Amino acid sequence: MKDYINKREIVELITPVIENTAMRYGLIPLEISLEKENNRNFLRIYIWSSNHSVSHLDCENLSRGLGDMLDELIPFKYFLEVSSPGLDRKLKSTKEYLIFKGHDVIIKLKNSLEGIEEKTLSATLSDYGENYGIKVLYNNKELIIPLDKIHSVKLNDKIEINKNKGECND
Repeated sequence: MKDYINKREIVELITPVIENTAMRYGLIPLEISLEKENNRNFLRIYIWSSNHSVSHLDCENLSRGLGDMLDELIPFKYFLEVSSPGLDRKLKSTKEYLIFKGHDVIIKLKNSLEGIEEKTLSATLSDYGENYGIKVLYNNKELIIPLDKIHSVKLNDKIEINKNKGECND
């Protein structure tokens, strides 16, 4: 085994396996990361569903569905953590901007935008484009906000938690 492991290459290798397995359970992986903490490797998968709140059962099903396949692809010991992204998760990827179109978001800006004094906006995410940033509906007006002007974007939806199923790792 090599002394140096390229985590990015491993994540690229396992991502299709994770996406295909998650799809069988009606889930979408929002983020897949491989991190080393306290000399232990952690494979973290944050999942979302458009049909229901992510439950412990969803996390368990995906973990069990992936177990043996990932063990064949990852050449070292790791701990698998599958969880929902949490209520305060910041949107981090193109995939998330596209998935959460139509959802209410809170945008923290690095600086004020022209004609808008606030640096924190509550808006509805209407579109994303790599070349222009995000489009939002703010105070009944469409705004285009370049990504380099944004400090963070997070969901502002009212999410109901099913107390019988619970949420996993929030």
